[in-house]
Amino acid sequence: MIRFGVIGTNWITDSFIEAAVKTGKYQLTAVYSRQLDKAQQFGAKYGVDRYFDSLDEMAASDEIDAVYIASPNSLHGPQAKQFIEQGKHVVGEKPLASNYAEVDALISAAADKGVVLFEAMKTTYTPNFLRIRESLPKLGKLRKVYFSYCQLSSRYGKYLNGENPNTFNPAFSNGSLMDIGIYPLSAAIGLFGEPNSFTAQGALLDSGVDAHGTLVLHYNGFDAVISHSKVSDGLIPSELQGEQASMLVDGISECKSVSLHRPGEGAVDLSVAQEENVMYYEALEFARLVELQQVTHSGLDRARIVSAIITQARDIIGVRFPADEQPLV
Repeated sequence: MIRFGVIGTNWITDSFIEAAVKTGKYQLTAVYSRQLDKAQQFGAKYGVDRYFDSLDEMAASDEIDAVYIASPNSLHGPQAKQFIEQGKHVVGEKPLASNYAEVDALISAAADKGVVLFEAMKTTYTPNFLRIRESLPKLGKLRKVYFSYCQLSSRYGKYLNGENPNTFNPAFSNGSLMDIGIYPLSAAIGLFGEPNSFTAQGALLDSGVDAHGTLVLHYNGFDAVISHSKVSDGLIPSELQGEQASMLVDGISECKSVSLHRPGEGAVDLSVAQEENVMYYEALEFARLVELQQVTHSGLDRARIVSAIITQARDIIGVRFPADEQPLV
């Protein structure tokens, strides 16, 4: 049983706790918040006994084996490093850190300490994502890939009204590519690996973060187009086109359904049943890695490539974060 603590008292933390507990491999033992009463209010529904308003104390506690980090993006890297140094396993919400230098430093630190570092990228652990991967040969020679994830932010109205919500503030390492584009990009890297090259475009808000944009990943014989947005809603499925067939994916972030389409034939449903809360699968995989003490794993390879691309893409489109000027020490 993995005794774990959580950083972050929001809906996504609730979702991870629900998923983790359902696996039967976790016990929630601690909650952190800058305000102790807020931690207590959040953890009461789970019967938690231990609460912290000091990260130093929580990281040093012998009451947890692992931590789930769901704080603002800019804090993912520093907080993960703090817990790694105390010998704790870490599940960091996506993005794993603000930039490639931070991700690389975390991976090295985890290897040195012999602990599992894991990016909570739910997409790549779902059963239907695995169906996509194993069904690629059915397409024949791959020619075109279009992955789209566009989701209007619930805080965009506040931004337009002159407020400065975290989600559009570069101080918190946010923006469309970091928050939204990372899902289809991670899916592409999970399926096809590192591209030969890529191009990037993005439209910036006055705050300095990207509102929406496009990445084009160049592989041998095909390109993968990644569309993302935080200022508009997208309704179209994602698509993989081959010379023999095409594949449609509904909701690339969770791979809700997958269908195969051959010329002149009806659609074939390739989908398999999934848990409603697909974070269940990432929680299951993290537990497996901890049980096996498997510090090196494919999720880190994917996270490193994705972070390198996002960091370079931000440089191309002109998005800079304060974290880019502050090395992780």
